[in-house]
Amino acid sequence: MAATRLLSIIGRKNAGKTTLTVALASEYARRGHRVMTIKHGHHPADLDRKGTDSWRHFHEGRAERVLMASPELRVLFERTADDYDPIGLTRRYLHDADIVLAEGFKHAPLPKIEVFRRAVSDQPLYDAASGNSSEWVAIVTDDHELEARCHVLRFQDTMWLQLLANVGWERALSVSP
Repeated sequence: MAATRLLSIIGRKNAGKTTLTVALASEYARRGHRVMTIKHGHHPADLDRKGTDSWRHFHEGRAERVLMASPELRVLFERTADDYDPIGLTRRYLHDADIVLAEGFKHAPLPKIEVFRRAVSDQPLYDAASGNSSEWVAIVTDDHELEARCHVLRFQDTMWLQLLANVGWERALSVSP
């Protein structure tokens, strides 16, 4: 089995991380790759409605895991004490992907694509003087002046998404199962 590639999509709140993650996932899927994603959350996920059978299994029954299975969709609810490390999550749940896009996880030692918009902040997360600046694969931005020691792609550039997909594929972390 081939290794899974892993990239982190980062940026400040409301910068467009989800929009970029979805666009990049769609581009990789268009190219025929098996794409899977991880969404970093700071709050507990509440995807099930109180009183439903699956909610009752998990909350009232205190089941460690509940797999809700229906035609064309499965959802796993799992109690865990781990720190939801994206590499560990990829190995455990997404090892059969060609590429995993992890939205968030800005502090994880992963190749990073940052979304930076001037309307959200006057400075990107990227800092050339920091010890982890080599983790940046690219910055996608609307800032015409921004320069960095990684690829800087501007939203108005022609074919920026295709270029980003190529660069991301080449620089993604290889995660063995």
